[in-house]
Amino acid sequence: MNTAMLQRVTKGCAALALGLASMSASADVFTYTATLSGAIEEPPNASPGTGTVRVDFDTDNHLLTINTTFSGLLGPTTAAHIHCCTAVPETGTAGVATELPTFTGFPIGVTSGTYSHTFDTTLAATWNPSFVTSFGGGTIAGAEAAFLAGLDAGTAYLNLHTEFAPGGEIRGFLQPVPEPATFALLALGAPVVLLAARRRRGKQ
Repeated sequence: MNTAMLQRVTKGCAALALGLASMSASADVFTYTATLSGAIEEPPNASPGTGTVRVDFDTDNHLLTINTTFSGLLGPTTAAHIHCCTAVPETGTAGVATELPTFTGFPIGVTSGTYSHTFDTTLAATWNPSFVTSFGGGTIAGAEAAFLAGLDAGTAYLNLHTEFAPGGEIRGFLQPVPEPATFALLALGAPVVLLAARRRRGKQ
């Protein structure tokens, strides 16, 4: 492939990637996932319990959707929250950021189950008042911004509290899921890199 053709391919890939990035950015729905276990608790425990969680934060429409499943707990559930924000990503503890005493409709008194709920993040009831004061500067908008920053930084975690472990039997730090445009950039960039490498080898 000659230089002119390589440049055209590169420009075409870049234009397509920018278009995908613009489409993704306009949605403003951020996704985070985590695997829950006792080994991640502070301090760690030997619970055989496991779980997964997905959090979708639609910042345009101020909607927070939580989907989680869990099983194998040693004690019946007493509460579930998202805590934020720890001083160091993926370690330590933090206060509860979401509503108290537990998520609306979360299954209590069970050792396995599923949960799905969408919260309106403009409502004060969605948040722990202490989080709004400490991290949000006393405003709901500030709490939303601080919570999003904590999710992005890996300093927020979902914690399932049980009678076996009142402080938390299993938890997991939420991690950002790359947006589709990010995957597109990687996929589109690979052919360009390969073409450039072949071109270099041809000159040797």
